[in-house]
Amino acid sequence: MREFLTVEENLRCAMRFFGEATGKGEVCAMDRTVAMYSGLEYGVFNIALLTRPATHGDGGLDAALSEAARYFKQRTKRWSLWLCEDLLDAATRRKARQVSHDFGLRPISYPPGMIAAHLLPAVRPLPDIECRPVRDVKTRCAFAEITSMCFEIPPGIANAVYGPEGAWNGAYKGFVGMVDGRAVAIAAMVEGAGALGIYSLATVPAHRHQGYGEALLRAAVEESGREGPFILQSTEAGHSLYKRMGFRDVTKFTVYLTR
Repeated sequence: MREFLTVEENLRCAMRFFGEATGKGEVCAMDRTVAMYSGLEYGVFNIALLTRPATHGDGGLDAALSEAARYFKQRTKRWSLWLCEDLLDAATRRKARQVSHDFGLRPISYPPGMIAAHLLPAVRPLPDIECRPVRDVKTRCAFAEITSMCFEIPPGIANAVYGPEGAWNGAYKGFVGMVDGRAVAIAAMVEGAGALGIYSLATVPAHRHQGYGEALLRAAVEESGREGPFILQSTEAGHSLYKRMGFRDVTKFTVYLTR
């Protein structure tokens, strides 16, 4: 499998979480796209992704977005699109922003998709951190609280997604990093497409730039028992860390959100 497909398919596996977590949503596979509807009026958690290449000779991106737009129109006005540029031919890629604009979508971020065959050793001593799987009320609440704080998600939305016990019964596994009895970092992992995907890595502001995020990531990977490959979509802030850990860019996504 081409490396960008490993990244893209694992992402689709991970995004199923948002269609299943609240108990009010669904995951709907269509001809050209898959939609994850959270049951909430919050576009970031109502997600469409392509399931096959969108090329000029096959109806292009217009056909794929028409399908996704019809689906969400019956449920919510707020939705988002994760678009992998390697699923587009050159002509479609050039006009992707305009096509998306025509469907009421605006670009909000451009995360690179990264892959590592294995993790390189840490380049500095890392602080001690206790890695707790998300399995009870305390860890679910901590995961929701840190998600809200670090990703600027309204607390009620974060609790609706990450608070239910049933949210954590699937492939999406969460971890909370504890220091002196306090939750200071989170991470999530999903096995799919022959790789372990890393998601939602975040550290509370007071503990940033001290190695706690990396320490939790490594502890969670160790608990998973996987030796690689690993994939993720990087934020700008985390890109240099991931490169030091052995990740390299293999594709790029554009994330669009309804205006």
